[in-house]
Amino acid sequence: MRRRAALLLVSIPLCAANVFAKEYSASGLILEVDPAHRSVEVSCQAVPGYMDAMAMTLPVRHVEALKNLKPGMLIDFTLDVREGTSYAEEIRVRRYENTAPEPMAARQLEILEAATASATHPAALAIGQAVPNFTLLDQNRAKVSLSDFGGKVVAITFIYTRCPLPNFCFRMSNNFGVLDRRFADRMGKDLVLLSVTFDPEHDTPEVLSGYARTWAKDATGWHFLTGPAAEVKGLGAEFGVTAWQDEGLMTHSLHTVVIDRRGHMAANLEGNEYSAKQLGDLVQALLTRD
Repeated sequence: MRRRAALLLVSIPLCAANVFAKEYSASGLILEVDPAHRSVEVSCQAVPGYMDAMAMTLPVRHVEALKNLKPGMLIDFTLDVREGTSYAEEIRVRRYENTAPEPMAARQLEILEAATASATHPAALAIGQAVPNFTLLDQNRAKVSLSDFGGKVVAITFIYTRCPLPNFCFRMSNNFGVLDRRFADRMGKDLVLLSVTFDPEHDTPEVLSGYARTWAKDATGWHFLTGPAAEVKGLGAEFGVTAWQDEGLMTHSLHTVVIDRRGHMAANLEGNEYSAKQLGDLVQALLTRD
């Protein structure tokens, strides 16, 4: 009897260790991938009944789980919570579903552009590559070059002022508006926002000036850019952006690019499914890290 009691006592801690183990379905935007420490930093969406939306660093059990993950990717995963730690498991990259009014036409354009890519419009840049310098005009008719912002974090998105869809250009500009307010004390000093129109024929500096007043109180560090159509198209191609005229409006893809202080592309967020907070967390991570 004494031996059986001893075995029972030994088994209690083993069972107790599993009392704290719970699994939650979670999702978020990747901020940093760290294979050396076998972890991934994620701006997580809220998990009902467990936690609010927050940025957190999560370990993984096997480094192979981090393969092919890049900052700016949206992921779904299982959050395995145990006493004293949590793990990200079953990580799945969420592919962007184009919800444009003409998704088939958008896909056909992407295929055509890829097939006809030339030295003028090379393949899109990869994460970690240096972003070539470019020069465009801002809403004040001042020349703005990427090289002007060495040592700063730069975020670039593409819009056009006549866009009628609230989930497209409006959302891109709203995201930047949230960044402008969140990092108000760092705008122009450590952080620069560039909103590039892919409708330069209509969006002159004067038009962009009026548009800028809608979104930015004083536009410090936030430039609304236009230029020759060929140059704007070439810049967009570097980030995978496609756009074309369609019965007076534009059909286009959505990309938001974040460039680190060294001038390298840190992330290329496709689509509109991430939140302004997640974009802000990504910028915050780069401002802190660099």
